[in-house]
Amino acid sequence: MPVIRFVREGRDVECYPGENLREVALREGIELYGLKGQLGNCGGCGQCITCFVSVMDEAGQEALTARTPVEDSKLRRRPEDWRLACQALVETSVMVLTRPQVRLPDADNRLKAARQAPLPTGPVAWPAPPEAEELTEEDKEAATTDDEG
Repeated sequence: MPVIRFVREGRDVECYPGENLREVALREGIELYGLKGQLGNCGGCGQCITCFVSVMDEAGQEALTARTPVEDSKLRRRPEDWRLACQALVETSVMVLTRPQVRLPDADNRLKAARQAPLPTGPVAWPAPPEAEELTEEDKEAATTDDEG
């Protein structure tokens, strides 16, 4: 499964391939929004441009789906590595910086540390389903007796 490395928060989060970056971040308690976005965001429609993130690695642009026309329009005066989290689907592991417009304390050391730890290069194997345990004859009998009584 792909891993999203949130640099500002110092967290790695697994997600399913094709999951929306904004939804993963919100589910995991990652703060995407500044004050303006907290007070009023569009809920993931790509209209408010308050959920932008910066893709921190060169391979990261391919790790997310291609920019949508909404992103091209809304982010035309922003750096090329910025994406709207609500418009980006995660395909492979990626490293992102939330709220790139806000200064990152001790940025050089934090970015260096984030880049040193390797990210998986692609989706890893899906978790294996748990092995079903064989019931003994006594367990089957007890389950049948419990159901009847």
